[in-house]
Amino acid sequence: MKRQHSHLYLDYNATTPCDPQVVEAMLPFFSEEFGNASSSHHVYGWMAKNAVDEVTDTISRVLGVSSKELVYTSGATESINQVLKGLFGKHGKTKNHIIATKVEHKAVLDVCAFLEEEGAMVTYLGVNTDGLINLSQLEDALSQNTLLVSILFANNETGVIQHLEEISKLCRQKGCYLFSDATQALGRVPIDDFFSLVDFACFSGHKVYGPKGVGLTYMDSKHLKDLDSFIRGGGQQRGLRGGTYNVPAIVGLAKAIELAHSLQKEEHIRLQALRNNLELGLSSIEVSQVNGKGADRLPNTLNMSFDFIDGEQLLRGLSRHIAVSNGSACNSGSTSPSHVLTAMGVPESYAFASLRFSLGRYTTQEDVEKTIAVVKEEVERQRAHSVLWERRKS
Repeated sequence: MKRQHSHLYLDYNATTPCDPQVVEAMLPFFSEEFGNASSSHHVYGWMAKNAVDEVTDTISRVLGVSSKELVYTSGATESINQVLKGLFGKHGKTKNHIIATKVEHKAVLDVCAFLEEEGAMVTYLGVNTDGLINLSQLEDALSQNTLLVSILFANNETGVIQHLEEISKLCRQKGCYLFSDATQALGRVPIDDFFSLVDFACFSGHKVYGPKGVGLTYMDSKHLKDLDSFIRGGGQQRGLRGGTYNVPAIVGLAKAIELAHSLQKEEHIRLQALRNNLELGLSSIEVSQVNGKGADRLPNTLNMSFDFIDGEQLLRGLSRHIAVSNGSACNSGSTSPSHVLTAMGVPESYAFASLRFSLGRYTTQEDVEKTIAVVKEEVERQRAHSVLWERRKS
């Protein structure tokens, strides 16, 4: 892919560019095969419906699930709302306890806060310094009143991967649902066993080199009747999510998932090597630390903190050369330290000066080397004007 800007792009956890093959697959459905997939009385509708059916079969084959277990949404945020609100709306009168972690994506935490206003009791599990939950604490929190456990599979800020096998076992022993936001994991780590462990999950197209505005909710076939329709009107998707099918986006999503799956093994090896080189280079900066280093992490994600630095100034300084972030894109306007790093016990001075580097399909070794040089130079420049840095040893 030809880069359109001089900036280095290392914010792939925020979004990814559409793969050219994805764009090519989508194009006919904007102007040539433009029919409404719900129009059942003419060829334009039939062609659109056939396209949706065919690519749904492709996704189900790649993911190893039934096509009836997939519901298209506008993205992971909608899927989160669909599952959490849907389960509580249908079962909240008999079971009103929800368990989530303190390091969930903001979309989950905001929905949990909303459901608390609706009468839900929410337990927020803490994590250790590597960002992993304590299974004993989860077991203690589970009760006969627990409706749902929400566990972020791979953290969007640190890349830390939770151990779903034991979590799933505990949830099944208590008879509660397990929902997992797996948005960052798709195409980056193997998910062969993932669907056997969860009851519900969500994904988003623009995280896997697909289009924005389309995503997936996975629903285990045993629980298809456990949710009411989230969006009513039209009865599409077996009545679970009404509204006109976004045929171009669905076609693009399927192509993106197919490509991501085919490249996953080689990209895992390549990105992990690049990430490790970046981590090694940046770790040579004094009083810096890698957040989540002791846990299994996504191969493309590095979260680092640099003490004696103003985080916002560092981000502004780097923005002239590198596209990086200080956390989730959905929470980028916050003036508070990352809730993820805070939950991990990262000191405030480090949490305020943290950066998330997320590599992707078009990242090169040259990009990594340039990034190391630029970050080192910027940190050194800013510390040279810091009174605290001068006095650190006195």
